[in-house]
Amino acid sequence: MPTDVVMPQMGESIFEGTITRWLRQAGDPVRADEPLFEISTDKVDVEIPAPAAGVLSEILVPEGATATVNTVVARITAAGESAAPATKQPPAAAPNSARTVPPAAAPVPAPALTATRQPASIPPAHAATARPAAAVSAPVASSSPLRSSPLVRRIARERGVDLSRVRGTGSAGRITRDDLLAYLASPQSSSLEADAPPLVEERVPMARMRAMIAERMLASRRLSAHAHTVFRIDMTRIVRLREREKAAFEARHGVRLTYMPFVAAAAIAALRRYPILNASIDGDSIQYHGSVNLGIAVALDWGLIVPVVHAADRMSFAELAGAIADLAERARGKKLKPEEVAGGTFTLTNSGLFGEEFGTPILNQPESAILAIGGLKKAPVVLTDAEGSDTIAIRSVQHYCLGIDHRLIDGADAGRFMTEFKRQLEEWSAPIL
Repeated sequence: MPTDVVMPQMGESIFEGTITRWLRQAGDPVRADEPLFEISTDKVDVEIPAPAAGVLSEILVPEGATATVNTVVARITAAGESAAPATKQPPAAAPNSARTVPPAAAPVPAPALTATRQPASIPPAHAATARPAAAVSAPVASSSPLRSSPLVRRIARERGVDLSRVRGTGSAGRITRDDLLAYLASPQSSSLEADAPPLVEERVPMARMRAMIAERMLASRRLSAHAHTVFRIDMTRIVRLREREKAAFEARHGVRLTYMPFVAAAAIAALRRYPILNASIDGDSIQYHGSVNLGIAVALDWGLIVPVVHAADRMSFAELAGAIADLAERARGKKLKPEEVAGGTFTLTNSGLFGEEFGTPILNQPESAILAIGGLKKAPVVLTDAEGSDTIAIRSVQHYCLGIDHRLIDGADAGRFMTEFKRQLEEWSAPIL
């Protein structure tokens, strides 16, 4: 008998999912537990593994279609088992269409996901390993269109990059954001892109995740009274500490030492002193949270996702660094669980990824505060010694922008929080090993 492949239950509150991509086609052999298709829910994008080995004999739900939990979306025939000729994949449904496939009459238990979360304290050594950089090459002549995400195409248009010169390392030669950034960082890119490609008139439908982001950002702006404050922070002490300890830290804990755990630890310390920034509005009441559930915004080729480090305030520095690296890596690999993108109380977002001074972030509802990290740069700074004498020195500085819901948090609260956050980083003395 063929094995039914069903839409899995991705959390108690999730009742349907949209198939965004089939990783195998009808007639292809499949191995048990290998990624078979990708789905998008209202909480997370994830790869779903094959429940058995054999041949993918039928695809019943096309890419772009939404199916309720336990709907049979495909069938796998065991090796050597006679079966009807493989059915071609149905035409893909338009993205964000309202088409929903009803569940099967006799639901089959959803296959368990094979991806398991590594302990937060010590993730696998390869978790933080960067992807191989894309090589710069001459334009590739091909009859098939270049595979890339809308984000990659937008960055390419803004930077005047001809994507035919970028070698993709993703599936089937797909050009990822890391490929494009590696290309932009290469010395050849500036000379190769002297003649920017012409603009292209095109209309493309929003992907499901992009549509959900658009809806939630607009809803957040309508709901909350957004206000922002910007602080410039001297990161020289942190830069020197990281440079001195990064090799030993990675050897001991199996994870690269980035700046994010320093920022996260400083934010947690400030939240302990000013818990109103870790609170949220619940009707006519203020809900103070007993833990800091720290959201870390991760930019993906296909959108933005905010995995959550739960109870981050009860972690050591090394555990915090490991948890952040683990969640970010699994977010890019579509291995997150729904509960790992829910329940946040405060969010960090790295708006300085492309070198900008700072960004003014939108609140991640129902949170009341979000902190945007600007680009780290060297700059001349006036230093005053104990006797009041001023000197000019070159320091590593960074701008941080705090976004708040002014319905709950006053400007004075925001200023006190940022002053403590700044002090934590500039006077850092805590051990990290």
